[in-house]
Amino acid sequence: MKRVAALVAALALIGVTTWLVWPSAPAVRGQDQRIAVVDGPGDDQRVELDTTFFPPPGGGKAPAVLIGHGFGGSKQSVRDQAVRIAQQGYAVLTWSARGFGRSTGEIALNSPDYEVKDVKQLIDWLAKRPEVQLDAANDPRVGIAGGSYGGSIALMTAAHDPRVDAIVPQITWADLADALFPNAAAQGAGPAAVGQDAEHGVFKRMWAGIFFGQGVSLDSFAGRGERQAAAGPLTPEQARCGRFLPAICDVYQQVAKDGKATPEAVALLRKSSPVTVAGQIKAPTLLIQGQRDSLFPLGHADANAKAIAAAGTAVSLAWFDGGHDGGNGEADWVFEQSTAWFARYLKGDKSAPAVSAFTVTRDGGRDPGTRQRIRLHPEAASYPGLAGTDTTTVQLNGPAQNIVNPPGGAPASISTVPGIGGLLGGGGQGGAGVSIDMPGQSAAFESRPLTAPLQLTGSSTVRVKVSGKGEATLFAKLYDVADGTQPPALPAGLVAPVRVTIPEGAGSAEVTVTLPAVDYRFAAGHRLRLVLTTTDMGFATAAEPASYQVSLASPALTVPTVRTLAAPPTGVAWWVWAMPLAAVVVAAVLLATGRTASRRTAAGAPESGEPQGDKDVPLEISGLTKAYRNGELAVDGLSFRVERGQVLGLLGPNGAGKTTTMRMMMGLIQPDGGEIRIFGDRVTPGAPVLSRLGSFVEGPGFLPHLSGRDNIELYWAATGRPAADAHFDE
Repeated sequence: MKRVAALVAALALIGVTTWLVWPSAPAVRGQDQRIAVVDGPGDDQRVELDTTFFPPPGGGKAPAVLIGHGFGGSKQSVRDQAVRIAQQGYAVLTWSARGFGRSTGEIALNSPDYEVKDVKQLIDWLAKRPEVQLDAANDPRVGIAGGSYGGSIALMTAAHDPRVDAIVPQITWADLADALFPNAAAQGAGPAAVGQDAEHGVFKRMWAGIFFGQGVSLDSFAGRGERQAAAGPLTPEQARCGRFLPAICDVYQQVAKDGKATPEAVALLRKSSPVTVAGQIKAPTLLIQGQRDSLFPLGHADANAKAIAAAGTAVSLAWFDGGHDGGNGEADWVFEQSTAWFARYLKGDKSAPAVSAFTVTRDGGRDPGTRQRIRLHPEAASYPGLAGTDTTTVQLNGPAQNIVNPPGGAPASISTVPGIGGLLGGGGQGGAGVSIDMPGQSAAFESRPLTAPLQLTGSSTVRVKVSGKGEATLFAKLYDVADGTQPPALPAGLVAPVRVTIPEGAGSAEVTVTLPAVDYRFAAGHRLRLVLTTTDMGFATAAEPASYQVSLASPALTVPTVRTLAAPPTGVAWWVWAMPLAAVVVAAVLLATGRTASRRTAAGAPESGEPQGDKDVPLEISGLTKAYRNGELAVDGLSFRVERGQVLGLLGPNGAGKTTTMRMMMGLIQPDGGEIRIFGDRVTPGAPVLSRLGSFVEGPGFLPHLSGRDNIELYWAATGRPAADAHFDE
């Protein structure tokens, strides 16, 4: 017992010493100020931006990073991120965009005439700071990061200001017109591209309403948590438009009333769309897009990547577990990718971790020890696009089916509820959610059970035929169907709206439908189900009743795959190995002094003349008692005996004491009363008889980044026994 106590004390000493000498993050202090800028088409609007500047904590000159916030947020929304980046040795500037927080001005949706001009003047301001590294006069070394609204301004500013040296846009749009008026149908062969047909797209009513509502609400008008004391009641114009520019307000009012895009709306939204100017971006770009995003799905990152790469600019893409519809968010992993990108392209640090051309987050199950979900990040050396590197053809079956659009478009089917789609069931692999399709409004076509797993990475396509009159609006979904015990799963809760124009007198039209881009694994034995509905709660649908017949123009569903994706080797921080090794060294020194006594005990001589039990009985427990710190009994007077050849199971509800009993059997914790004997020897921490016990509690803690062989070798090394005794090959 003395040796065990000494070992525990030594390990505690190592832990405390390590904590004391471990370098803490440098202190970062923000400096608030208001920066006056001039913008507008005629450079005649004066706006004050509320900003915070974080000097590099190490002093001297450093590259700068601008961090933009999301729609409805303010500089406070990104403060924690700013502090973390500053601690990496950067000067950081955050700001509340015009129309948000305590900044003045009106929201212009990241227009080149307004928000882009504002950020260019923030770069001018950084160029005058003594803490910021310069590439030339009035040319600071600067990068821009941000999510959603902040990601768009990173792209737009980089296109209009060549001084920007690197950008990391997250979960943002390529074409805002396509985002709010998508159309997944292409007449003839071939998939539709982002921005191809927004004027004939389907209005994303709920997301547009959320956007406009945030700009109108008093919370947004006065700044979330920063309500202006003088705000007072809203005027009629403020109630109608909030802090939007009147032109944007007028366009939204018209679109929301009619449910269709107007040429004016498309032109206004395209003016704030990175894809229209992405060919001008020369700053290396890391696009991080969410797999759970019905607002700006993966196709928008694809469009941005292709347009930027076409100009010869370095581009990498990451599809992570997050987005506007929830997910884990992977905050630490996203931060590591972002800072690695900035280290390489702002600091010029060639030793910084490389960011792969294409990375996808995948579900690796749960760690058996911690029960935490494992996220894998397979990588590819080049971006394959949404068509993948290969395709698999899945045959669908089903007859022509009649469906109706109900009067008023209600009740509507459900795919994703904007912003809270994950609540419908998004915790599984690929963010698979549960969708609701209204009877009589949907046509379904299904494959046979898969004979092997199928990893879909990209946008599947299928050709369908729609018969009827006029214009049909449909919503296409691809389900994962397991068996009768589980409801069909809709990967990421995503749906592709399709507007099909049937020529007068033709009676029918064929279209190629491009389904939403996802990364999803269909298990062997599962079936793929294509469903087309006439309604969806998130979109505007026709109010007039109508009926259509839907059939497969071709039974082939084309599924893209990416064979080049491979999980990267996962390195382990040096301290993970150093601390256990240090503990082993200390333990070896402490135990060396007690080796002789240990050998005597191992030879069978009981310490202090302790009596021996029955050597033929594998396990005997007598009067075992253990209490929690609050005095509540976890185990109360437990006694039983296990004879040779018997198999015993402990059954009971949570808190019954099963695990506590097993921990005492293993010598991991001391009982308060009673005793445990294994083959006649009393169990104490470190007792030699424990070498005859094979056990684990709750779960084996295998390391997921190591192979099975490496795990076994590492476990055996921890026992201290000769490698020759392990029989690894067996």
